[in-house]
Amino acid sequence: MKAWRVMVIALSILLLSGCLVTFKEPLPASEPAPQGLLGKWTSTNAWGEPMNLELTRIGDNRYQAVSYFKAKPHEREAYPFTVSRHGSRWYLSAKVPAQFGGNFTITGFELNDKHELVVYNLDLEQIKQAMGQEALSGEGFQIDDGDGVLISNSLDQVFAYLDDPANSDVFVEAVRYQRQAKTK
Repeated sequence: MKAWRVMVIALSILLLSGCLVTFKEPLPASEPAPQGLLGKWTSTNAWGEPMNLELTRIGDNRYQAVSYFKAKPHEREAYPFTVSRHGSRWYLSAKVPAQFGGNFTITGFELNDKHELVVYNLDLEQIKQAMGQEALSGEGFQIDDGDGVLISNSLDQVFAYLDDPANSDVFVEAVRYQRQAKTK
């Protein structure tokens, strides 16, 4: 479970409450990351612990996030991911560990004017509401830390829903990173 908590912090793919929105398909590795995304980032988690995040290229349009707490630099977790731009939003996708279904997560992110990396998670309650209204389809499941849903729509259908300005409140800010200062 400790590794999973690090992933939550690193990519902020899951809602911080432990709720999980997953998808059957990952984002295809067909688009390069936006300029400025790769590099070293720093933030503080909800418990006040300083943490670092290193985003690097590992192949053609494939990337890796390596996260670690500043106090424990040798305890690192690495997670491959892909990115895609739809409408005015950037998204990233990563595989969920097998104990949580082994599917994929999708989260939004932006590089703002303050040179911060802001990561947005999907609000589980909003996604459940969309399922109830039949805007999305899928099924619920239980994990140790809470509820989850597996969305069964195609990525085209998912992005048609996510890119609709009427659904902009489906994203909630999860974490804000600053560019890590260069050490001498």
